[in-house]
Amino acid sequence: MQYTVKKPINNNILRVVDPTGCELIVTGRGLGFGAKPGYKLDAGKVERSYRMTSPAVQQKLVELLEQIPYEHLLLTDELVEMIRSRVNYPLNESMLITLADHISFAIQRSEQGIRFSNPLMAPIREFYPQEYRLGMDCLAIIRQRCRADLSDDEGGFIALHIVNAELNTTMSVVNDVTRFVDGCVQVVECFYDCHFDRDALDFSRFTVHLRFFAQRVFQGKQEQENDTHDEVFRALIARNCSEHYKCACCIAEYVRNTWHKELSDEELVFLTIHLKRIRMGK
Repeated sequence: MQYTVKKPINNNILRVVDPTGCELIVTGRGLGFGAKPGYKLDAGKVERSYRMTSPAVQQKLVELLEQIPYEHLLLTDELVEMIRSRVNYPLNESMLITLADHISFAIQRSEQGIRFSNPLMAPIREFYPQEYRLGMDCLAIIRQRCRADLSDDEGGFIALHIVNAELNTTMSVVNDVTRFVDGCVQVVECFYDCHFDRDALDFSRFTVHLRFFAQRVFQGKQEQENDTHDEVFRALIARNCSEHYKCACCIAEYVRNTWHKELSDEELVFLTIHLKRIRMGK
């Protein structure tokens, strides 16, 4: 099979069209040297190829590859494959782009002696333990391969990129979700005057629930509910689990005052049930 060169990006990367007319990005050492539009390229010479389902994402990849070193793309591609092999959920295809951009910028900053602190390191470690471990593993590989003097904070940033790809949202929303969950947990620990075991299964379930609830809140996807049956069930939960329901109401107040969002009665019920579980696990 042969590709038709559409545009050389650099000596290692080309925009090509396959025999079916689909555009993709292909890479290989020296692959683009001397190549011109219309040039026929033997597919056997291609080391890696990238075809994004979204034309917009494909264009972002092209723009990024014009700006970062080829080695940084190869390293990120390897890291993304490692991450995908170790998680059991789909990841947004744009992860390669956002992560490569971050890693390349971080390496450049380290060469200039510039470091960015990550104020969300503790919440990331607590609420995204799997992603945090993956982020630190990626950081170790980057340090070894690039001899880059990167702080542990970069592992936290990489973890957030993984969460971003998992939730299929933006980094801004992921940052808000993380701060949202951290704030809710602080409210709960203040209410019960205790510190919960971050490794406990029920606590993990609680924070996962908060994560996906927060995602719905920030993306405007809260479910509408409420019929007579729901109201009766809410009243039953409020009466039989009064302490935990009060805590859920404190969370609702925090969300209202800090994030200017309202929790539904259904959400109060779910929070109450989770709170009862984590208290029983103490």
